[in-house]
Amino acid sequence: MSMMWHGVARACARTTPRAAPRAFAATPRSFATYNASRHFVRQPQSQSLFHTSQSRFQSTITAPALSNQSLKAIEQAARQKNRDVEFPNFDRSNVKEGIVHIGVGGFHRAHLAVYIDSLMKEHGDRNWAICGVGLQPFDAGMRDALVGQDCLYTLIERAEKGSSARVIGSINSFLFAPDGPTKVIDKMAHPDTKIVSMTITESGYYYNENTHELEIEHPDIVADLKSDLQSPRTTFGFLFAALEKRHAAGLKPFTVLSCDNMQKNGSITRHMLLSFARARNAKIADWIEAQGQFPNSMVDRITPRTTDNDKTALAETFGIQDSWPVVTEPFTQWVIEDSFADGRPAFEKVGVQVVSNVHEVEKFECHKLRLLNASHSAVAYAAYLSGIEYVHEVFENPLYYKFIYNMMHKEVKPLMPAIDGVDIDKYCDTLLERFANPTIMDQIGRLTINGSGKLPQFIMPTIAEQIMAGTHDFKRLVFVTATWFRFLNGKDEQGKPIFIDDPMVEDLQARAIKGGAKPFPLLDVKSLFGDDLRGDKIFVEELTKAMEGLYRDGTMATLAKYVD
Repeated sequence: MSMMWHGVARACARTTPRAAPRAFAATPRSFATYNASRHFVRQPQSQSLFHTSQSRFQSTITAPALSNQSLKAIEQAARQKNRDVEFPNFDRSNVKEGIVHIGVGGFHRAHLAVYIDSLMKEHGDRNWAICGVGLQPFDAGMRDALVGQDCLYTLIERAEKGSSARVIGSINSFLFAPDGPTKVIDKMAHPDTKIVSMTITESGYYYNENTHELEIEHPDIVADLKSDLQSPRTTFGFLFAALEKRHAAGLKPFTVLSCDNMQKNGSITRHMLLSFARARNAKIADWIEAQGQFPNSMVDRITPRTTDNDKTALAETFGIQDSWPVVTEPFTQWVIEDSFADGRPAFEKVGVQVVSNVHEVEKFECHKLRLLNASHSAVAYAAYLSGIEYVHEVFENPLYYKFIYNMMHKEVKPLMPAIDGVDIDKYCDTLLERFANPTIMDQIGRLTINGSGKLPQFIMPTIAEQIMAGTHDFKRLVFVTATWFRFLNGKDEQGKPIFIDDPMVEDLQARAIKGGAKPFPLLDVKSLFGDDLRGDKIFVEELTKAMEGLYRDGTMATLAKYVD
């Protein structure tokens, strides 16, 4: 097996408990080109897609705007009208900000921030409030939404049996780096800060998928290595500058906690930051290596884009006007390695699965990435090409449902590691139920984002393992790859242009157009595909057949050939 797939395939093998897999990220882009390349894909590319201006929103809503001042009145009205809304029960003015979080988007506000809110609300722990940080000019939208309502926001949980709302109070402040990068660095360096967490997506790690090293020659990294770090370009520049200040002050390093959806996220973060640090200051690098901690974690909660309809429904149903609420499902899961440098919240008190070592985390990661995330990618491009708008609509179609069911059980499940207490068949059933939830209105368009960062993590490792095992039970997974290649052509089946939201779009689309119904030259992208794939005759032939079918017969007709 080539270096490209070696780490991931080994870690997920059922019978061989070996070293952990590496994550695969899309080619990073500079912060300056973020709006064009969608660097942090959990954040929206355009404010208009997600965030209605306050004046426009207020013109259609009569509910009171969320703020510290209005909170008591909103709570009283909810109680009087028997609305299913929860509120903070703690004094938000009397907390310590023990966590600084980089990349405050929908997922963070549906996941880590909710766990911390539960800890504060249910257990009275006031030491772990969150200071949110936006590093991008684009983050001005989130800054305006949160700061305008005292960093309160509403979490809307939707299920077929009904919806509920919860005002979250764990985010206590927000710093916008373009207005003052040194303020962000000073906040991270403050003695109260014990954890710096982040959701910056795969592309934010400057991780080379072939070498498994930091993209040390990337212009952003080069700039931060040469500068005085008064205004860093990268997350690693901010982290290093803050850690350097802590070292000078005689403080412990803060724990760096990746909450991104990639395998072995903590280990990747550690290696990238240490590589950056060694290129700047070996003494600081040695200190980070000796005392720093980078816990690995598996995160899971489906969080679709927020729409104007969500805001209107929140106001009409629950009596809250919120500039940027979060919509999510009832299900949530977090498995985290117990490896912290200077204390941690009592996560286990609020349902987090705290495990002793990275290998336990990896097993959960493998299940989640290869089954949940792979299924999302499996439907994303086929459904888009078929004109389907929402995820639940896909699973209302018996053909799609059976395709995903068989892909899970026949091609992926046999390669999954066993986990004590986890019934993998029940896990698959739960995933199918979650996908079919019609109330969260999860958009297919969201799932198509950043395919160059997703398919190498979610789809290709299983294909590579099948090749390595000599079984080649992968025709459905190969079809998924073909749908992505067809999507990259840039035109749907009616000839209408497709907006491709991917950091590698320029190169990939040019290759897709040149290759047409043939998998090359896309398969020649060595940062995405290893020699074990390009050199496997059965894989190439199956991929070619699937692509020819998509171009000749269309998505639905071709899909039907891959169901059974």
